Amino acid sequence: MKPFSMSRGMRNMRGVFYPTGHIVLMFPNEEDARHACELLRKDGVAEDDLCLAKPEEFERQIIGSTDEEDDMLLPSIGTESDTARHFRELAHEGHHALIVHASAKVTSEHVLELLHDTHISYGQRYRFLVIEDLVA
Repeated sequence: MKPFSMSRGMRNMRGVFYPTGHIVLMFPNEEDARHACELLRKDGVAEDDLCLAKPEEFERQIIGSTDEEDDMLLPSIGTESDTARHFRELAHEGHHALIVHASAKVTSEHVLELLHDTHISYGQRYRFLVIEDLVA
């Protein structure tokens, strides 16, 4: 599992956190996030497809992507700014993020089934032009 680092491809055209092709799961603590990561690894998800972000680094890296003024400058047909804000709020409360590169073989349903006994506090899958609610 690698540490989280916001790449350019994890933002939309407006600069808002939108990691297309990834599942982002929030957990109340690091132990829960690491446990989920281990379950995914045992299920065959590659080490390079998993990132863990501590609350302070996740919040710091996505904070610039939810600037209030940007929301007022450009109309948005989606909810990506609200979703990014929610992730930031959870990180501020101490939740850890697990970011999973979701290849075609990693379905949302399978991930949720695999992690059904874990303590996911919030989750989204980012597809091209669609954010899929996993856990609200």
